[in-house]
Amino acid sequence: MEKLELLIVSVLATWVLISGVEAYRVGVGRADVTGPPVEIHFMGYANLKQVGRGLHLRQFARSFVVEDDNQRRVVFCTVDAGMMGYAVKREVIKRLQQRYGPIYNDENVVISGTHTHSGVGGFLMHLLYDISILGFVPQTFEALAQGIYLSIKRANDNLTPGKIFLSKTSVLNVNINRSPTSYLRNPEEERAQYEHDVDKTLTQLRFVDLENNLLGAFNWYAVHPVSMNNTNKLVSSDNVGYAELLLEKEYNTNKVPGKGKFVGAFCSSNLGDVSPNIMGPKCSISGNDCDLLSSKCPAKEGECFASGPGHDMFESTKIIGTRLAEAALRLLNENSEESNYREITGEVAYIHQFVDMPNYNGSSYNPLSRKLDIIRGCHPAMGYSFAAGTTDGPGAFNFEQGTITDNAMWNAVRDFIVPPTQEDISCHAPKPILLATGRATFPYEWQPKIIPTQILKIGDLIIAAVPGEFTTMAGRRLRNKLAAVAVAAGGRDTEVILAGLSNIYTSYVTTPEEYQAQRYEAASTIFGPNTHSIYMDVYEGLTKAMIRGEKVNPGPSPPYMNDRMLSMNTGVIFDGHPIGKDFGYVKLQPNNEYKINDTVKVTFIAGNPRNNIFHEKTYFVIERKINEERWKVAYTDASWETKFIWERTHLILGFSDVHIHWTINTNTLPGEYRVRHFGNYKYILGGIFPYEGISQSFIVKED
Repeated sequence: MEKLELLIVSVLATWVLISGVEAYRVGVGRADVTGPPVEIHFMGYANLKQVGRGLHLRQFARSFVVEDDNQRRVVFCTVDAGMMGYAVKREVIKRLQQRYGPIYNDENVVISGTHTHSGVGGFLMHLLYDISILGFVPQTFEALAQGIYLSIKRANDNLTPGKIFLSKTSVLNVNINRSPTSYLRNPEEERAQYEHDVDKTLTQLRFVDLENNLLGAFNWYAVHPVSMNNTNKLVSSDNVGYAELLLEKEYNTNKVPGKGKFVGAFCSSNLGDVSPNIMGPKCSISGNDCDLLSSKCPAKEGECFASGPGHDMFESTKIIGTRLAEAALRLLNENSEESNYREITGEVAYIHQFVDMPNYNGSSYNPLSRKLDIIRGCHPAMGYSFAAGTTDGPGAFNFEQGTITDNAMWNAVRDFIVPPTQEDISCHAPKPILLATGRATFPYEWQPKIIPTQILKIGDLIIAAVPGEFTTMAGRRLRNKLAAVAVAAGGRDTEVILAGLSNIYTSYVTTPEEYQAQRYEAASTIFGPNTHSIYMDVYEGLTKAMIRGEKVNPGPSPPYMNDRMLSMNTGVIFDGHPIGKDFGYVKLQPNNEYKINDTVKVTFIAGNPRNNIFHEKTYFVIERKINEERWKVAYTDASWETKFIWERTHLILGFSDVHIHWTINTNTLPGEYRVRHFGNYKYILGGIFPYEGISQSFIVKED
């Protein structure tokens, strides 16, 4: 018997050596990252009027950890946030190393933002990105850092022997190009290689254990999470967040959102010029088409605004999210060659380098001249068209997209803040500089100059973590380049995934051709016309070094600015309540009974939700009565069907209410329900104390 066992082991070992198959341990994890849902400005549209007034969908971090049989590990974390800031990543690494030692570091951990525009801001630590949030918000920073850390910790603690599969599918009715005239600047022969002017492919990584039990699925698709527009004031993970809830609900039966073993994620890719508002841009008053080049409307016809496919932003979010979730579920339910379904095998590797972009000097092959061109970066600067905004969220002061001439008045305003040098003006041409952010240092850096670049490799898969919003063609070029470089450097045929908005935020990256058009994306390409060429050069070098097992110069570290942060956000002073009515008192009780599609509305006297953001918890529950002694949670503040709305009713006395809305859907079980609200109030003499309120019960009738 022992000889037979030894023979079997020997045969298996020989098979592994011959086949080159690598054994993996895989783990997935999820955690809440929701920041303070009220009184903090949202990050994305830079709209000073967009201040949080409640919560629709909680934000989560979702992570996977992969370890090969050489005990090399990589981590990928996608976060329902506008983007990622390097200070957040640095803090997450610090917490991971305090628990696990040096296993996790800058080189093998990628943190990517989904780019929802309905999450609270104040965590990026560069003035331009925090100024519309009124500065740094410690609560937001801590919520992100702790939630990301927890999601990675859970993925680490869930490590188990397993396998990884890759598959793809097309999703046609989810996205459009919001700068189609810029896309047309790219060479005709290059555009002819693609059927669409945006990427329509959803790429999925499936994680299973050795018994093929599903652990998680991470999906990459190029679309802006801006179905919720700049009038929204409820925290939301937007269309990709709703897709995540649907995907996880499918495999976490009878669990509320954010709970359950299966982790389903939708991650950002080259979404820079990609909109989910597929009805396209129209003049808001007349309904006529906007001007394609400038995205402007004639006088008295309103703003140029894109929308759809629903009749309002909530329905549009639901439709787009549903289409994404259905595509991911199709892949999970089929193992066909049509979906390019295949197992990922091979060693794990990673590489990382900080790059000083303004001082970068390199070379790039010019196919027209058939020689190498010298490329260099510029000090960060934003162009005039940056202030015009996009068709997903128009700007102010009558700025137009496509502006390539400056204006004496706005130049005077710019120069009063900080003037660009003549070298800056020449370097960024044809961009007219509106803000010379790279020269501004008061009270601290306005935009980053030192940028983390990073690649993860899992077998024949490369994940290129890029620090900004690549446009469609910019992303395609980088993916194609890295796939070709991997093969030329001695690697196997390689699949390349571009993970956008990773590790730090540097606004947009267009192709050099698109840069000439100076629409919003080009005006926000902060290192000048060679930005994309520099990234192509850097990532090509990283790919070659990684495959060859070579080390690279780590580069200069970004500055530490945590101790210099300023904030104009005031804290909660105190909470009050009317005489004779305590916190948790129900001002508006529900009706006695409801039917399907009705909306239950309950109002409580409340404290400020910023007193406790209930991480990993909820501000309220909708409970269904099981028997005389037991109620079961049916919905929370993370559920699509609910809304949590805070209202200040008396500023001087500190009175406030919370309104809880629950729209009853067709899947709701009939029965007896109630609403429970949890909160904390700040006492005028100091201290924060909990309270609870419970509504009267009500009946949901059968349809």
